[in-house]
Amino acid sequence: MYRLKRSLHFFKPKNSTFINSSIRFSHQSQLENAGPMASRLKTRSVIRFTGPDTVKFLQGLVTNDLRRLENPQPEDRTTLATTNAPFVSVSPVYAALLTAQGRFLYDMFLYRPPRADEKLDRTGSGPGPDSGELELFADVDGSELDELLQTLKKYRLRSKVEIESVVDDFSCWQRFGQYLTQKSSEEPDAASLGWGGGFDRSGQSSSQGNNCGWLWYRDPRLDCLGFRGIFPSNTTPPLVEADKETNEENYLLWRLEKGVAEGSAEIPKAGEAVPLEYNLAALNGISFDKGCYVGQELIARTHHRGVIRKRLLPLKFVNDSGEEVEQKVAPRSEVIDASSGKKAGTVTTALGSRGLGLLRLDDAFKGSLTIRGSDDVKVQAIKPEWWPAEWLSDQQEQSATA
Repeated sequence: MYRLKRSLHFFKPKNSTFINSSIRFSHQSQLENAGPMASRLKTRSVIRFTGPDTVKFLQGLVTNDLRRLENPQPEDRTTLATTNAPFVSVSPVYAALLTAQGRFLYDMFLYRPPRADEKLDRTGSGPGPDSGELELFADVDGSELDELLQTLKKYRLRSKVEIESVVDDFSCWQRFGQYLTQKSSEEPDAASLGWGGGFDRSGQSSSQGNNCGWLWYRDPRLDCLGFRGIFPSNTTPPLVEADKETNEENYLLWRLEKGVAEGSAEIPKAGEAVPLEYNLAALNGISFDKGCYVGQELIARTHHRGVIRKRLLPLKFVNDSGEEVEQKVAPRSEVIDASSGKKAGTVTTALGSRGLGLLRLDDAFKGSLTIRGSDDVKVQAIKPEWWPAEWLSDQQEQSATA
């Protein structure tokens, strides 16, 4: 076991200060080889929406289609209900709220908790009474909570929806690691429950929920990110043992290596970030057939034009010998092509020797990238495994492979 000290930096809009804090974590070899881990996401907060117009209100604001949250499909139902796992379970939806010009403002994960009539009561004898009211919970960037609440209430007008912060009552969690990346709805830990060599599906279902019916769900963006969930703050989520809980910064590093940005600290506001350049479409954050929402025109036009010249990529910072270097790169550092001196892009987030950068695809994989003003730091852009093949031309694909 050894300890690494890394410096964490986030991209922040102009005229803002950078977050720069020290992170300590330990691992045996590399993070990608670690087993299942769980992190309480202290940088995220929870908002609750209630009222008959909840889905209609949000449907006209965010980038994704929320109708399934109001009308569960047959595949959202199961007969394996227990007292801590409902028989109606709808996967969360990842979405973003944009400016009228189609620029990024906030991202969120929207959850539909089970209604009382969709789960067994505490006695296990049958479902509870139908409350008749839909409520949704949103996992949002905690640093933008107050501003987001003001924005949502500005759009509310006469809609019958109540919006409130429940940051003290609920917490956001993420489970991630090597053994949680396979495409399956059954976690290895949960799948091992049961007697003998058989598989107890009721036990597996029960293991993923707590006594309030809150569940772990596959991260709606990518399978390789693991599982995500909202749970009451006064309880520890199921499948989280003391030796499996780790600092949130380890989840951040896991996510950076996958090339996924999250929150307004990593996807800049102030009219700068185009969601498609930050890969929100491939992260299941945008629906192109849901109808109108704020900022839709630019998103639809850019998508159907099919030309996106810049994208967010995972970065590795190395020296001339190819060894990783830490604490050498800050956000907003310019990435340049050393052979021509031209700007190839910008570092948006940096954590030790890893980061994210918005780079021109024609330049990203040339192999001659460096940081302007720091010629001893070389930049390696990495093509994530989950990227669709059509994102790169044949020449760009060959460069990325090389």
